[in-house]
Amino acid sequence: MTTCSAALKAWAEENKEAPEDAKIVKLYAQMPPISKLDNKLNDLKNAVHLSLSTNTIDRINVALALPKLRILSLGRNNIKKIEKLEQCSGTLEELWLSYNAISILDGVDSLSKLTTLYMSNCKLHSWDELNKLSGLTELRDVLFVGNPFYDGLTPEQQRVEVLKRLPQLAKSDGVMVTPAERAEASGAE
Repeated sequence: MTTCSAALKAWAEENKEAPEDAKIVKLYAQMPPISKLDNKLNDLKNAVHLSLSTNTIDRINVALALPKLRILSLGRNNIKKIEKLEQCSGTLEELWLSYNAISILDGVDSLSKLTTLYMSNCKLHSWDELNKLSGLTELRDVLFVGNPFYDGLTPEQQRVEVLKRLPQLAKSDGVMVTPAERAEASGAE
């Protein structure tokens, strides 16, 4: 198990830069993996993009207070719920959480600047979870492929069901939304 502190120290040695000065900090696929977040991450005051993907993190146990953070990548971990991101709500634009154990979308609704949400291959069972995203007016691009709520539906049906709940989207599951899909989702066929 690697700590965030140890990973940041190794990152600094490898990149010849102080992590607190860096705009992009990638701590993905650490060997051994990071299993727990710690407050050392809050030293990354200039980070615009933070990647902690492909580790064994099981929860966001630290309130991330990163004033410039726009992209947070936590894919391929063991995270069960989205939490403690409120302090990034005014800046966070992209949240990448694919391949986690997330089954509810509580904690995303405060991210008012969010434009992109990647949550493929998680544990979302209920379509009602998408209703929690309805207040995110900037949200344009989502990825939900591989979630249980898609079971039994064709890709076209999946996209229309997503659009029914999130009509502001421009892109769903990697494909631009078509006028026909938008019309079908709004019931104006």
